[in-house]
Amino acid sequence: MAKKQRVKEGKSDRGKDRLSGEPVNAVVEELSARTGARGEVTQVKVKVLGGKNEGKTMRRNVKGPVKVGDLLVLRETEIEARRVRGRITKGAHS
Repeated sequence: MAKKQRVKEGKSDRGKDRLSGEPVNAVVEELSARTGARGEVTQVKVKVLGGKNEGKTMRRNVKGPVKVGDLLVLRETEIEARRVRGRITKGAHS
């Protein structure tokens, strides 16, 4: 006979509040850098057009073709992408 799994109360909603809001539009202002293992991701600066962070400029990583003036739909506006460094800081070339 198998044991019944106990479920902890109050822990099941963790992390849902971040993505539970409405999607927010943002417009691409600047293309910053290419990143990813094969350069398939573009880091861009976007200006948020709605929501509680309206008017905020932030960095985001975008996969796929993108150009200045494109409209992105963001699922959340709390997390910003880390800046891509332009030079090699570790390894044999330092």
